[in-house]
Amino acid sequence: MVKLLNKAMRKGTIVMSSAVLALTLAACGQKDDGKTSAGGTTNTPAPAETKKEDPKPAEQKLSGEIKIDGSSTVFPISSAVAEEFMKKYKDVKVSVGESGSGNGIKKLIGLEIDIANSSRKMKDQELADLKAKNDDTVMMPIALDGITVVVNKDNTWAKEMTVAELKKIWEKDSKVKKWSDVRAGWPAEDIKLFGPGTASGTFEYFTEAINGTAKVSRTDYTASEDDNVLVKGVAGDKNALGYFGYSYYFENKEKLNAVGIKVDDASPAVLPSHETIEKLTYKPLAREIYIYPLKSALQKPHVKEFIKFYNSAEGQKLVEEAKYIKLPADKYTKNLEAVK
Repeated sequence: MVKLLNKAMRKGTIVMSSAVLALTLAACGQKDDGKTSAGGTTNTPAPAETKKEDPKPAEQKLSGEIKIDGSSTVFPISSAVAEEFMKKYKDVKVSVGESGSGNGIKKLIGLEIDIANSSRKMKDQELADLKAKNDDTVMMPIALDGITVVVNKDNTWAKEMTVAELKKIWEKDSKVKKWSDVRAGWPAEDIKLFGPGTASGTFEYFTEAINGTAKVSRTDYTASEDDNVLVKGVAGDKNALGYFGYSYYFENKEKLNAVGIKVDDASPAVLPSHETIEKLTYKPLAREIYIYPLKSALQKPHVKEFIKFYNSAEGQKLVEEAKYIKLPADKYTKNLEAVK
């Protein structure tokens, strides 16, 4: 009897031990929180669905307004960039005006806009005035342009001109009235002149390059900050002559003729083209053009992302689509470093 009881007890112990072991294994099987009871970690990875990645820059939720104004020369580029940017970020509204470089810079100094388009560099006094408002800006070259001297399609004589002849026409108190006053043998017909207004960076650059002093020019000509008005004026008069940015000429080359420029009598005449502007052989009228964002505006995520887009490979492609010449890559890299 005792032997049978001992045997039963031993059997019960084995059954109980098996049950305990089974319960322990079951408990371990249910525990997958990555930790052991002793505080260590297991090799079981966390479920993939619990991992969250930071959003990529292109997926950022951006909203707000960006106000741009200034140069009519830079206007086509900034408009193209703004249009594409708003397609990517539908809650950002970008407005672009073309009141002229000088007026755009005045609005920047007045903190009325976020970015000024300019076809000239800002002056020291303008920068000082902006700093007096407790703000500052960054000069960002964004393309190359060549100021193009144009005549009517029916003009068969003025295919090339020297810098001295252009100065003779455009200098302050110029006595030139007729084409024959410029060069013997040209028609004794009145020249009808068209050019940018005094707030234009193109006006300032041209007068300095041709007349020797910025903003010093004859005043008896049809002036406009809208280059399309100038295109229409020259295209509509056989005896007209004018000047504006290369892209406006390129878009209207079926209506206008470009004049080759000679630095002096001994130099060859050079026409504006992608190659001559890029290589700066189109002298003295090839130049850089700029945007000037406020530093305070660059603290806003949507403005910062806009400037990054402007200087990206996609932005550079838009520069070329607008018929301007993109800068060397290191120029855009430097712009982006300023954004950082």
